[in-house]
Amino acid sequence: MAYTTINKSTDYFNTLLYVADQQDNRTITGVGFQPDWVWLKDRDQAVNHQLFDSVRGATKQIHTNNTSAENTDLNSLKAFTSDGFTLGTGWGNQTTGDKYVSWNWKAGGAGSANTDGDINSTVSVNTTAGFSIVKWAGTNAQATIGHGLGVAPSLIIVKNLTSSVNWLAYYKPLGANKYLEFNLANGSGTSNTEWGNTAPTSTVFTVGNTGSTNTSGANYVAYCFAEKTGYSKVGKYIGNNNANGTFVYTGFAVKFVLLKKDGGDGWWLVDDKQANPYPNPNVQMLVSNTNGADNNSVSPFIDIYSNGFKLRSNWSGVNGNGSDYVYLAIGQSLVGSNNIPCVAR
Repeated sequence: MAYTTINKSTDYFNTLLYVADQQDNRTITGVGFQPDWVWLKDRDQAVNHQLFDSVRGATKQIHTNNTSAENTDLNSLKAFTSDGFTLGTGWGNQTTGDKYVSWNWKAGGAGSANTDGDINSTVSVNTTAGFSIVKWAGTNAQATIGHGLGVAPSLIIVKNLTSSVNWLAYYKPLGANKYLEFNLANGSGTSNTEWGNTAPTSTVFTVGNTGSTNTSGANYVAYCFAEKTGYSKVGKYIGNNNANGTFVYTGFAVKFVLLKKDGGDGWWLVDDKQANPYPNPNVQMLVSNTNGADNNSVSPFIDIYSNGFKLRSNWSGVNGNGSDYVYLAIGQSLVGSNNIPCVAR
């Protein structure tokens, strides 16, 4: 049984479903906290994923499914509120009746100056939940950047805000000379440049002089995750090409999974709120590197349990024989540090 210092995971991460009504200044409530990172997706239409955070500011969006630079949309997410966010009549609330999902994380507000690295950064951090948002200006040289977590992050997702270049992701299980491109369905690349072939430390991570991480004249944002027992896990599993598939132990009731095959295929997103049928087997998923609507082409797909998740498909995108897959899972331990049992679902 995994114990955790996080007794209520929904204080730090929550999935919320809502239906668009195209009404201006509509406030979406029920998140349970003021979010610092909001990820929106229309489940009914092929439109961009929309990501907003408190460091860059409301109205400023980026998209995981393309390379576009940051853009400002005054009619999308207009403000972060104490229990959610306010929408305009643009994407996020544009087509009446469309079903949306929002994934919401709590960091530390608008952020503050961090001077731990070679490059000064602005950091919004929640050390309890192991999540930080980092923004910096590129220098075109290998350098370190402070992340504020107090422990080494296991996953870092970076986007150049100024130019149209690929997203980049560091996964600890792959090593510091490997990188994945968050907007593409390809396998990991090998390079000593992107992360300087240097693993993150408890204070900084390293970036090289590439357009994706640290070119001169560009601004960047990074979303950093450190594993927390009973709440979050970054790991790797090996597929077995069996409908009674690989079981991945996390030690907590899984509420959100992002997984990716190293060797090709998409970045698959699953959560416990969209589960269809509920609770298992879940056949509903989204793909962060495409603009596609809900995808239920793989049936059954995944089972979400009180201590992990299990692949229920022999499809190579998630469970190819001998293939490596990396993942981020977030959820809730059954027992907290106060020894009070938590509800698994």
